[in-house]
Amino acid sequence: MNEPQHSKAVILAPFGTLLLEANGSHLLNVTLRVEAAGLSAPATPLLLEAARQFNAYFDDPRHQFSLPLCRQGTLYQNVVWQALCAIPLGSVKSYHLLAGELHSGARAVAGACRANRLPIIIPCHRIVAAHGIGGYCGVTGGAVLDIKRWLLRHEGYEHA
Repeated sequence: MNEPQHSKAVILAPFGTLLLEANGSHLLNVTLRVEAAGLSAPATPLLLEAARQFNAYFDDPRHQFSLPLCRQGTLYQNVVWQALCAIPLGSVKSYHLLAGELHSGARAVAGACRANRLPIIIPCHRIVAAHGIGGYCGVTGGAVLDIKRWLLRHEGYEHA
């Protein structure tokens, strides 16, 4: 049995770059990077389309992604990720509030956000701490939080 071809591209983003990874049919990972180096052009139709859609989002945050995604995760993680996608553009929700809606705990919600391999598309940046911005992509300080602030401001959230 042939394994699907694994391909990568590194594209420019307003805050640095995005590393996009795909197999032959699905987007697997999106990695946010603050450095604007190491670009590599998309070489497959899927990565070309992913790059086009990310650029459309960077031009207009109302862009709706429509990419085939590989959502690997537990049942609970997928429930959290679905809830993240339901948070309206320009809005945020606290870990605690989302946890209450899911009859769960804030740490479990944070763990599911940390496990999200498709940030921006699955908007874990819309989850914040009760008092402050919280973490992003498993990081609680530094330049990655600047990316979270940029994304929230880009989407019209005033308090980022």
